[in-house]
Amino acid sequence: MSGQSLLAPGKLSPARSVPGHIRRPEYVGRPSPTPYTGPEVQTPETIEAMRIAGRIAARAMAEAAKHIAPGVTTDELDRVAHEYMCDHGAYPSTLGYRGFPKSLCTSVNEVICHGIPDSTVLRDGDIVNLDVTAYIGGVHGDNNATYLVGDVDEESKLLVERTRESLTRAIKAVKPGRQINIIGRVIESYAKRFGYGVVRDFTGHGINSSFHSGLIIPHYDSPHATTVMQPGMTFTIEPMLTLGSYDYDMWDDGWTVVTKDRKRTAQFEHTLVVTETGADILTLP
Repeated sequence: MSGQSLLAPGKLSPARSVPGHIRRPEYVGRPSPTPYTGPEVQTPETIEAMRIAGRIAARAMAEAAKHIAPGVTTDELDRVAHEYMCDHGAYPSTLGYRGFPKSLCTSVNEVICHGIPDSTVLRDGDIVNLDVTAYIGGVHGDNNATYLVGDVDEESKLLVERTRESLTRAIKAVKPGRQINIIGRVIESYAKRFGYGVVRDFTGHGINSSFHSGLIIPHYDSPHATTVMQPGMTFTIEPMLTLGSYDYDMWDDGWTVVTKDRKRTAQFEHTLVVTETGADILTLP
């Protein structure tokens, strides 16, 4: 694996502003969101609104990804995604969610998820995950992907490629009438072929007018994930695979999750809706 030194927290820039005319999620300015009590099956109107939100999130992520290069800070990627969402009338869902200070998550190398954009400079050979969620029309669209920075070692490249493939396989396993645990079963069985760890304590989730509805989508074969998928259910699948253990530590910021053995990790995510025959991806650019 790459011999890169481990990450350390950088310096945060001031909070970015959002134009006043853009609708805020209800949790902004509050310690936590109001618990969701609505249905997991959404109306056609809500699904189409989520498709719009998902498209903006996907395009914002793609726009930020164009700027990934050695020497660029993760804060600069945050700026690009923030401005794209605001320019298209969307609120960056992570900004102010339970106090999160930025408009996307940037998780580099050993960071599993929830990395905070700051003065950290990307280096040749790094891998970085961008996790972008947009709120518009009263609903959220959530996606993420892991990108290569410059010349990346083969082991890390394979990890990224195979994590993307695990998401593709999991989406193909979505069918009405099946239990949610088929998703994790497919991901875990594929990851085990390569000796990868599958992160357990951070999962996919229900999403709609709520950023996290309470529905849990494990990425391992959980005997407890017995909810039956129905047409119209909306949720994310976002497998996190590691080169070593799936155990983790958390930085003092209360957000940044790193592998306990500090080996690299990758993640990919889509928001989708269960259809009569399978799944429809709502976060396509």
